[in-house]
This record gives sequence, structure tokens and C-alpha cells, in this order.
Amino acid sequence: MCRNIKILFNFDPPVTEEEIRAASLQFVRKVSGFNKPSKANEAAFLQAVEEIAAASGRFLSSLETIAPPRSREEEAAKAKARSAVRFQA
Repeated sequence: MCRNIKILFNFDPPVTEEEIRAASLQFVRKVSGFNKPSKANEAAFLQAVEEIAAASGRFLSSLETIAPPRSREEEAAKAKARSAVRFQA
């Protein structure tokens, strides 16, 4: 899985459309292998990002949980700790 795609479900405050679109962009970049598509592929690339963002938004809004919402600060601290262990010299 692409490490740049973050978990978006069950946060307080809830995920924003910008965060969903950013994750969708990362997904399309990973699948296509393009960081920035050529002019010939730009329309298809952007269409894929929009379709995935729309589907992701619908999916996230349909999910249910009884777990307490995650804290963005706590999740960032956990990620930083994992990164420190991973890249420890």
C-alpha cells in the first residue's frame, strides 16, 4: 500500500473533501505510475481522480463504527514513532 495514503475513516473532526481528493490523487499516481501525466493522458488521469474521490466519499459516509473517533494528533505521533523505528540507524 502506498504509504502516502492516510486512513480517512473515523476522525474528529471528520475527513474533508480535500483529504479524500489527496488520497485519490496518490492512488491514481500509484496505479498509473505517473506523478504528472502527459497532456495526452491528463484528462483520463484527472477523471480517474474525481471518480475515485467520489466513490471514496460515498464509501466513507456509509461506514459505521462504535469505536471512538481517532485523534489526528495521536495518529501523527504514532506515525512519527513508527518512522523513527523504521529509519533508525
